[in-house]
Amino acid sequence: MTLFQYSFIKFGFKDVIDVLIVSFIVYQLLKLMKGTRSAQIIFGLLSLAVVAFVSYWFQLEALSWMFSNLATFGIIFLIIVFQPELRSILAQFGQQRLFRRLFTVEQRRSIEEISRAVSRLAELRYGGLIVLERQTGLRNYAESGKELDAELSMEMLVTLFTPYTPLHDGAVIVSGDHIVAAACSLPLTNNQRYSKLYGMRHKAAIGVSELSDAVVVVVSEETSKISIAYNGILDSDITKSEFRDRLASYLNRQTP
Repeated sequence: MTLFQYSFIKFGFKDVIDVLIVSFIVYQLLKLMKGTRSAQIIFGLLSLAVVAFVSYWFQLEALSWMFSNLATFGIIFLIIVFQPELRSILAQFGQQRLFRRLFTVEQRRSIEEISRAVSRLAELRYGGLIVLERQTGLRNYAESGKELDAELSMEMLVTLFTPYTPLHDGAVIVSGDHIVAAACSLPLTNNQRYSKLYGMRHKAAIGVSELSDAVVVVVSEETSKISIAYNGILDSDITKSEFRDRLASYLNRQTP
């Protein structure tokens, strides 16, 4: 269906959908790159594009020749330079609600690995603090720790929280089926309800759950008790047998 036509230019309903999809993708990419190193690189590339346009417009042969040769290897160059950013952007884009519904298998695997890890941590009386990212990005907290980008597994989580290892003190941030970072610092809650009953690990779990929609799992080093913090509320004394179902329930809740 043609919406309007001017000379040889036709613009139909299909073109509207095409433009909207491209605009949405570009907007999401720009939003994900905001505040990162890639944003500065993009600005530099746009500056080069302006110079290239000027060289072609005024027929500057030397500059035109240089940009023609650069364009040949430009795609490969961009992939190499933007490799970390592209990986991060694709990972975050895949976490959008529309795509999350397609990856229930990934979520089930993550729940299984975390459940096994929590059970083992409780048996060993190792403290644990695991932050599960949902819709709200946790990049600012991840940057306070050590970037890992490791596959989520029970063995990896238990190793990270083993006492006296370099990364055991702090929170582990999980996104999907990957461990994003370890030894991360989290904000503490100011809620007086929890001020005298719990230690720093539990207060940090509640604090980050107040500021995001993350689901935070806590294993007490002193008592081996398991808790889950969500939306500023601590669900404590969860048994090992019911933890898996309880975690799945929190992860599937709508964002408050």
